[in-house]
Parts: sequence; C-alpha cells; structure tokens
Amino acid sequence: MRMSRTLKAIICRFLCVSALCSLAAAQNKPTLVKLGTVLPTGTSYHQILKGLAEEWRKSGVTLTIYTGSQMGDEADIVRRIGVGQLHAGVMSVVGLSEIDRSVTALQYMPMMFRTLEEVDYVREKLQPDLEARLLKKDYVVLFWGDAGWVRFFLKEPGLHPADFKKFKIFVWSGDNYQVDLMKALGYQPVPLVTGDILPSLQTGLINAVPVTPFYALAGQICPPARNMLELNWAPLVGATVIAKKTWDTIPAATREVLLKSARAAGEQMKATGRAEGEQSVETMKKKKGLKVQPVNPQVEAEWRQIAESVYPKIRGNMVPADMFDEVQRLLREYRKR
Repeated sequence: MRMSRTLKAIICRFLCVSALCSLAAAQNKPTLVKLGTVLPTGTSYHQILKGLAEEWRKSGVTLTIYTGSQMGDEADIVRRIGVGQLHAGVMSVVGLSEIDRSVTALQYMPMMFRTLEEVDYVREKLQPDLEARLLKKDYVVLFWGDAGWVRFFLKEPGLHPADFKKFKIFVWSGDNYQVDLMKALGYQPVPLVTGDILPSLQTGLINAVPVTPFYALAGQICPPARNMLELNWAPLVGATVIAKKTWDTIPAATREVLLKSARAAGEQMKATGRAEGEQSVETMKKKKGLKVQPVNPQVEAEWRQIAESVYPKIRGNMVPADMFDEVQRLLREYRKR
C-alpha cells in the first residue's frame, strides 16, 4: 500500500520535531566534570572547591569532587583523566610532571627560592609558557597555586644535613625524580602512596616526612613525627587542570565565566594555604606536642651548600635545562629589583 502525501508530510514533521527536541535536551543537559585530588576531605581547600562547584552549577556545569585520594595518588588521577574516568584534577607538581616535565622548575630545586614573593614572580613569568606546554598535551590550566613551604617532620630531632642520613624519608610513590634527588643528597628515600604515610610512621618504615605544616596537621603526621625542622626546603606548587576535550564541550561564553570563578578560587586557595601553614604550626605546638627546631644562618648555609651541590644533577634530568636556566635568570632579575 502506497503512503499518501499527507501521511508522509505528517511523519516527516514528527521526525523533525523529535530531532529538534532531542537536540534541545542535549544542549540543556548539564555538563558533568569529575575532579580528583589527594587533598583531605573537609579541609578549607575542599570547602573552596565546593564553593567553586556551586559557582559552576549556576552556569550549567556539574562539578563532582573526589577528595582524600578516593581516586588514588596524583599519578593515578592523571591516568584516570587520560582514559576518561575523571575530567579534571587538583594536583601538585608531582602529578603535573606526569603530563609535562617543565613544571618541575617550580618545585624540584631545593632551596632555590628564598621567599614566597620569589615563587610568585617566577611562576607568573613562566605561566604563559607552562600553560602552552600543558595545552600541547591536551590539558587546560584553570588556576595555579601553592600551599607554602615544605618542611621536614621527623620522629627524632635532626638539624644538620648529615643528621638526615640516618632517616628513612617519605617520597610520593611513582615520583622517581624525588627518589633520585634524595639519593643524590645521600639520603634514604621510601616511596609510598598517601594512605600509607601514617601507618608507615607508626611501624617505623619511615621516620621523616617532607610536607607542608597544613598537611602534617590534616594528615595526622604530627604527633607521630613531632619534630619539625624550620627550614624552607621548597614551595609546594600546584595547579588545577581539565582535559581539553572536556573543556571544548562547554560553550565559549560559559568557559569565560567558569575560568573567572576558577581563578578566584585559586587565589583564595593560595592565600588560605599560606596562612594556614603558620596557623597549623601553632596548633600542633599547642595541641600535638610539636617541637620546632630553629635554623640559624650557619645551619641554613650548610643546607644551602648541600642543596646547590646537586643542582648540576637536577639540571637536564629532573628539570629540563632550559627551564632550570630560566628560573635562575628570573631570580637574578627579581633580586636586582
């Protein structure tokens, strides 16, 4: 039986309307962004991320946050983003270096930076180049930040560089650069995942942990390691990145709004992290029995000498030579000012 022209027209219109409705529904469906981080659950960092999620929700983007290593360590987060299980991550240089090694210039040179103002200056100058390199690897940087200085938390007191040869020092699992650095310094690195730090301190598998004071408090590293060397070893620098293929699914106008709120969250996280670093020290002194070991200029000079002794091994290996040289040039430029 032949179909009448009228019936054909009705069916055609029905199919067109159905297609348009499906398209409209797809356009109105909120974009889902799954973000992973090793930041502890319930901390101020987590609260700031939740605030960012609320801002993104207003623009039709659902930001789901997985904290406290639910998705593994930072190397695991990068792998999960690569296969689409996650879309974004808040991570330190440890994770970012899995994407591109150039970012190691911001953290993997012990005692290269003397003040956080120097850290800000160098990062701002390097930011366009670093973001371009990450973009080539299909990652978009939403914001940069840091959590202040990494310091050594020890089960037993230690002051001089030679004292540390007896310590078994935690390094992030999979971070072969830090393993090589510690070995170059003559120390004993022990690679572990984040969740194993505390039990390893309790069993004696490790007895030294280089972390920020905030993380030492949040991760309960103190009181098991209740001795802190007051030495600014290196800044803990990081960034929040999103897979380019996910970012590109969001309309350009919306991306501008999302990026603006992300940058604001980044500034808030940096300011909060630095302030809480000092607050955490005071809290641990009062409530956890933390003992702070001051460092006088002579001892600091000892540490600076041993740190600078490994710079030739760092340059071109842990840190790309061009980035290493650029950091030194920028620091000379800043210090002249």
